[in-house]
Amino acid sequence: MDTKPSDMMGGLAKGLRVIEAFTVDTPRLSISEAAAIAGLDRATTRRCLLTLAEHGYCAYDGKFFTVTPRVLRLGTGCLATMPLPRIVQPWLDDLSETIGQSTSVAILDESEIVYVARAAQRKVMSIALMPGSRLPAYCTSMGRVLLAALPEEVARRLLRAAPLVQRTPQTTIDIERLMAELAMVRGQGYAAVSEEVELGLRSVAVPIVNARGQVVAALNTGFPASSEAMDTVIRTFLEPLLQVRRELSRILN
Repeated sequence: MDTKPSDMMGGLAKGLRVIEAFTVDTPRLSISEAAAIAGLDRATTRRCLLTLAEHGYCAYDGKFFTVTPRVLRLGTGCLATMPLPRIVQPWLDDLSETIGQSTSVAILDESEIVYVARAAQRKVMSIALMPGSRLPAYCTSMGRVLLAALPEEVARRLLRAAPLVQRTPQTTIDIERLMAELAMVRGQGYAAVSEEVELGLRSVAVPIVNARGQVVAALNTGFPASSEAMDTVIRTFLEPLLQVRRELSRILN
C-alpha cells in the first residue's frame, strides 16, 4: 500500500512499539528499559506507558510496568477472525488426546513464532503457552520449520534481525550452524529440538501445507526430556504429526 507520511499517526506507532517491548523474556519493565527496547526516548516512552496504564493495558507499581490481561483484546480479536485457528483446533484436540502430549500450531511473525491454537495435556514449560504467546523462531521446532520454508536469504536476514540469546547450554546461536540446521529441516521435512528453548523440554514440528503446497503454519508437540534417544522420540511422534498435516492439507486453501 502506498502510504504518505501525512497519513501516519506517529504517536500510535510509538505506542505499539512500547507494547511490543513486553515479551516472555521482558514481562516487567522500567521506563528506561522499555525505552531502550522500543528505541524511543525516555520521555516519549513514559507518556506511552502512563497512557497504557490509564486505559488499563498496563499495571504500574511506581517503578515497573507490566501488561495486564486487557492487552489480550488487541490480539484475540484478530485471532478470532482468522480461519486457521478454528480449522485446526479439533485436529489438535484429537492429536493431543491420542499421543498424550500438548500440541500447538504457530505462524511466523518476523523473527518470532506466534501461537494461534493449542491443546494442552500438561505443562511442559515454565511459562504458560496460549494463543497469542510468542517465542523466538531460531530455537524452537516450529520456528525452524517455518524459517526453513523461506528463501535462504530471507531466513538469514530474519536470524540476523534479533539477538540470538543462549537460553540454555544446548541453544544454537551461531548463524551458520542454524542455516545448516534449516537446510536439514528442509530436506527431512521436520524439525526436532532438544532443550534449546528451556531445559527439560523437547519438541518435534512439521510444516502445515495448504492445498497449493504453500507452508502456512507449523504443527508441533512438546514433551518433557527423558533418557530416551531423540531418534526414538521422533519416531514416536512424527507419524501422528504427519497424519494431521495430511488431513489439514486437504482442507486448507
